Amino acid sequence: MSSDTTGTATTFVLVSGTFTGAHVWEDTAARLTAAGADVRTPALTGLDGNPADGTAPDLETHIADVLAAVDSVDGAAGRRIVLVGHDYGIHPVLGAADRRAERIDRIVHLDSGMPQPGVPALAAVPDQGIRAELAAHTHPAGVLAPPTRDGWQRWGSTAGVPDAALDRLTALARPQPLGTLLQPLHLTGAVASVPTTGVLCTGNGASIEMVEMVVGFGEPALQALLDPQVTFFELATGHWPMLSCPADLAEVLLGAAAGEGHRLKGPAAEGAAEPAELPGHLRPFLLDVPELPHERTGNLDLYVPERADGPRPAVVIVHGGPVPAGAQPTPRDWPTLVGYARYAASLGVVAATFDHRLHDVTAYPPAAEDVADAVARVRRDPRVDPDRVALWFLSGGGLLTAEWLAAPPAWLRCLAASYPILAPMPNWGLPEGRFRPADAVRKAGDLPVVLTRAGREMPEIAATVAEFLAAAEDCAAAVEVIDVPSGHHAFETLDPTDESREAVRRAMRTVLGHLTA
Repeated sequence: MSSDTTGTATTFVLVSGTFTGAHVWEDTAARLTAAGADVRTPALTGLDGNPADGTAPDLETHIADVLAAVDSVDGAAGRRIVLVGHDYGIHPVLGAADRRAERIDRIVHLDSGMPQPGVPALAAVPDQGIRAELAAHTHPAGVLAPPTRDGWQRWGSTAGVPDAALDRLTALARPQPLGTLLQPLHLTGAVASVPTTGVLCTGNGASIEMVEMVVGFGEPALQALLDPQVTFFELATGHWPMLSCPADLAEVLLGAAAGEGHRLKGPAAEGAAEPAELPGHLRPFLLDVPELPHERTGNLDLYVPERADGPRPAVVIVHGGPVPAGAQPTPRDWPTLVGYARYAASLGVVAATFDHRLHDVTAYPPAAEDVADAVARVRRDPRVDPDRVALWFLSGGGLLTAEWLAAPPAWLRCLAASYPILAPMPNWGLPEGRFRPADAVRKAGDLPVVLTRAGREMPEIAATVAEFLAAAEDCAAAVEVIDVPSGHHAFETLDPTDESREAVRRAMRTVLGHLTA
């Protein structure tokens, strides 16, 4: 990966996340030092044996701690400074880099988000229940108690962390000062000039493929990730790679310091010699289907067969996500949804597509309300047989299957899911007891389920499908799996092969067979 000389010219400043301190970096720091790097692990005030001076520590306090580490590096020595922020640690890292942008050569986001100016670190806490609880605090002078040994999962996947390391993590954890989570991050904008690297931990639910897919939706805040100065690495582990795979993490950090890593591909610039490449979700549907018009009412589109002789069965297609609220076109106009709807209507059933509010992983409850509303509106249409309806869920919409599986109504003749996410990602922090299809399928009875599985699915999503299928087999649920061995996630536009086309045809035949039986 990186050259042997990279470490000798670099100072790494490693900043830990919530409840933790320098001790989490010991193994990784030792490997970086062995490669010739200078390593600093600043103690954050109120944590890690660095007591407060009688005032309540806040984010600015921790920014000052990181600044002290940066300023301790001899500027005349010509060393590169790489700031590494894990989890919450990226907030003080960005604050410090904004104030010393001319001295920082690279910022590494280690399984952390992209903090925005004016937003507190609380917004990045994965567990939605913890976020709601802390948001009610008006006095930031308190502390948040550290997790118990079993509670670390609420802060990130512990996949790969040895038992002894998890025991030590728990024993050395310290209360997190609330001010560090509640104080907004103030940036001047200078930090935008500093090259960055994202290290994504796939066991925690993040991957380069996922990032590329979301960036392709057009979210303005994410377009900066297309800058050539931004690189990415993946680690096949949970949220604490410094404990689960310190050697691999050290190698990745050395590569990041050398400017290595994956760079995202965006559309060609205006005036470029090569035409812009369409994002995957906007490429053509893999089947030639009739150009059937649709009827649009509010957020709902209906595709009605040209010769409908009386009320017809209906299939309601539910898009995935999260999709940014400002994405254009909206999902119901994406080629995949339009293609499925026109295909179904050409075969004699009413098809419906609609936009729902799954704009963020916190938005599954309102999205579920939108699904129920759309289904009710479709069933009320006089051209629809209200007793013969199928629901077809795509991608991240897969979690919305849970409530229909748990209590399937008599009129629901079939439930289909294509390359679905069937369990929340570990870093989504969804509340317990809802949106968990693997639990819900045990109550599905004899409801037919048609699951189209992509053979080249993202590993973190494939694991959720495996969990669901194991539960379905255990309770003898009526699940039929249609495999696309060479297909990727969203294969209808990414993989227009004969194999993919036959899978779509077979899935549609199967769903319509249940509708018309």
